[in-house]
Amino acid sequence: MISLINNQDSKTNITTATQRLARAIMLSQGQFSLLLACCNSTNKQQQLLSLLNEFLPLATTELSIPASAETLYTTITSALGSTQPEALMVQGLESVVAINQLIVSTNLMRDELSKRFEFPLVLWVNDEILRKLVWLAPDLKDWAAATIRFD
Repeated sequence: MISLINNQDSKTNITTATQRLARAIMLSQGQFSLLLACCNSTNKQQQLLSLLNEFLPLATTELSIPASAETLYTTITSALGSTQPEALMVQGLESVVAINQLIVSTNLMRDELSKRFEFPLVLWVNDEILRKLVWLAPDLKDWAAATIRFD
């Protein structure tokens, strides 16, 4: 019986967090905002993205960062070209080989993010990447709204 209650509580928490993320994306339409979605399972991230699409009346663009990426800004601008999506979901940061370099360079380029991107940018992170953001890019981390946790 306890596992059923905990399972129901977990589903409620996930739904609430997903609705919160959807609301944050909707409130940021047409302007830059940095949102952090923390989930430690890449499989669960995929499920959450599907659930998120149920709550959002707009199309989101997903971008998986290659392991060889050195800068987030360049990777995103190269992938998007001149298009401005309604919202961008960035995944795969946990697999980036030079993640410290990527985080530091993103912190240095944070003003360019807000100048160039007129859409909400959702970074899907795990606990390790979140800790690195706090230590290596505190200014960038401060730009983000409260981290939305899914675990």
